[in-house]
This record gives sequence, structure tokens and C-alpha cells, in this order.
Amino acid sequence: MASQHWMIYGANGYTGHLLAAEAQRQGLTPILGGRNPAAVHALGSLLGLECRIFDVQQRERASAALADVAVVAHCAGPFSATSAPMLDACLASATHYVDITGEIGVFEAAQRRDSEARALGVVVCPGVGFDVIPSDCLAACLHQALPDAHELALGFDTASGLSPGTAKTTVEGLKFGGKVRRAGIITDVPLGYKRRAINFGRGEKNAVTIPWGDVATAYYSTGIDNIEVYLPAPPALALGMRLIDPLRPLLGLESVQNWLKRLVDKRVHGPDQATRERLRTWLWGEARNAAGEVRTARLTTANGYDVTVHGTLLAVRHLLDYSGTGGYYTPSKLLGARCVEQLPGSTPIVIT
Repeated sequence: MASQHWMIYGANGYTGHLLAAEAQRQGLTPILGGRNPAAVHALGSLLGLECRIFDVQQRERASAALADVAVVAHCAGPFSATSAPMLDACLASATHYVDITGEIGVFEAAQRRDSEARALGVVVCPGVGFDVIPSDCLAACLHQALPDAHELALGFDTASGLSPGTAKTTVEGLKFGGKVRRAGIITDVPLGYKRRAINFGRGEKNAVTIPWGDVATAYYSTGIDNIEVYLPAPPALALGMRLIDPLRPLLGLESVQNWLKRLVDKRVHGPDQATRERLRTWLWGEARNAAGEVRTARLTTANGYDVTVHGTLLAVRHLLDYSGTGGYYTPSKLLGARCVEQLPGSTPIVIT
């Protein structure tokens, strides 16, 4: 792949806009892609960048738009709807694919394209943002520290705020309930399935399991069969999650989903720069083996959206100079188990 052209697709969204602005600040010249001509061209005019308008659902047009593009940074969610067609286009045009998803189903679907991508020499690496670079690095480092671990727990403590896209993905996820990995298999569990007290790095907090992307990715990074991910939640909230779990079929109705997403459009705008700079993120991980040995890992990063911007740029730069094999990768497999330490605002990973 001699081309040094790369594209941000979904550039007019909250995170895509942040990514485009930071790329331009660093002297990079991404092509801005999307399906909304007015919004994409407005951003292109603001930043002085080339624009291409196409819908990923139109496969031939999408493949043609990517014909001279070495790497796509796919930022247009919900990825449950857009990842597969963008992957189709990338495989057809021999374009490396990265995205900023956190959706378990999207990671699993991408992993199933491994042999196809490998045969074509195309790298497929979803989750190069806050979902899941920091936690994936913790998982990989814990596995190095305790190679025979059979249980892995990960978690994070943040007040980063939500972008409209993340909020809509959360709404979509309500109907799927909780997810953990047991004996290597992703398993459905109720919302608020398990609770425990965790010190993420700033004192012990009550926490509850959530269906986070590492339930998929940490397995491919480590081979550990039993994986859970935790988020701080007061006991009342954790109990509330269990109480609403029986209502999940109702939450999945199209009319209810549309109503909740309209609320998101009205009320969620994403954190501003001052808020992002103020709100850092604390990450924690724990590996345990059959003998009861435990290793704990901790890490502090910048705000999740800033991690996403700089993580995506790290992945793009890596792939623009890439000469390795194609296939499905997790961030730690592609960029290294401590790649998060290269991102602005990140501390070293500490394992005890």
C-alpha cells in the first residue's frame, strides 16, 4: 500500500470532528468522509481538507471512494449498522480499517473476518479509542504478569460525559442486557449482574458489571476464558439496573428506542474542551489463576474522548507505514501491550 491517503469517515460527528481538528493541528491531511454533504463540506472548509460524500451502505460507491485510501478511521456509528458495510468496502479496496466502536457484537463480527482480511493483507482493528486501548493494554500486561490466569476483571472510573453517538449506542445496548465471558463463551446475564467494591485508583467504590467491549477483545488479546468489566455504581443504581432488566423487551421496541434517541438529540451535546481537560479516567484490572494468585494493574489516562482522538491517530500513523500481515487485531496486538503509555495524559501501567 504505497498510498499515504487516509480518511476519517463520519468526520462531522462529535468524535470525528475532534479527530479531524487534531489531525490537522498535527500537520496531517485526512480526507473527510461522510454522507451529509453540508456538514462534511462545512468542516472541510473550516480545516482546509478534502471531502468525499458517500453512504457506506452503497457498496460500489464506498469501494470507489476508498480506492486510493490506505487507512480508514471509521467514526460513524452506530457501528452495529455501519461497521460491516464499511469493512466490506475496505476489503474490496484493500484499505486498512480501524474504528472507535465499543460494541461487543461489532468486535465479534470483525474477528470473524480474520482469515478473509489476512488473505487480502488488510488490517482490521476495531476499538482504537478509549474503547478499548487502555483496558486492552491492562489485559495484555496482566496476562504477561500472570500467564496462567484464568479469570480477568477490568474496569474504569470516569466522568467523561457522553457524545450523542455514544449515548445512542448506550440506548441501543439496553435491549441486549449484560454480557460476561464464561469458559470462553460470551454469555448473556442480567443488567447489574454482579457487584463488588473496587479501588480504581482514587479510593474504593461500589461497582457493577457492564457489557463493555473487552468482554470480546480481551479474550483475543490474552486467551483468558473468564472476563468481566466493571463501572462504579452506587448500590441504588446497581439495584435499579436489576429491577429494570425484566423490561428489556420493552426497551428494545422501535418506538421506545426512537423516543429515547430523540431525547439524546435534544439533550446530549458532548463535553467541551474545558470539561475534557478537567475530567481524567482511572482504569483497573485484576488477573487471577487457579492457585489463587492475583495481579492488579492500574493506569490513569486523559479524558476518554481525548484518548480516542490520540489513540486513533497512533493507529493511523502505524498503519500508514505498515508492512506486516493482515487480519483481525486488537489494539494491544497491533500497537503493543503498553501503547497507551504513548498517549498524551497517560501514566505508566503499574502492576502489583
